[in-house]
Amino acid sequence: MVNPTVIDDPRVLFGKRLARVRKDLGWSQEKLAIESGVARSYLSGVERGIRNIALLNICRLAKTLGVAPKDLMEL
Repeated sequence: MVNPTVIDDPRVLFGKRLARVRKDLGWSQEKLAIESGVARSYLSGVERGIRNIALLNICRLAKTLGVAPKDLMEL
């Protein structure tokens, strides 16, 4: 397994971006999990860069947060 602390790991960069967008809206992980239907433990792993998120889940989270999927992909 690739070390998720590597600064250029796209999973880590995506997770940081997702967390930033969520926090900018004032949402907790719990709220995003409930609103999107994504498990909070999975969401936590995504934000920490240890989960490899599927495209369908990227789209689901983006829709829930009211942003375009590409906005979450801006690494």
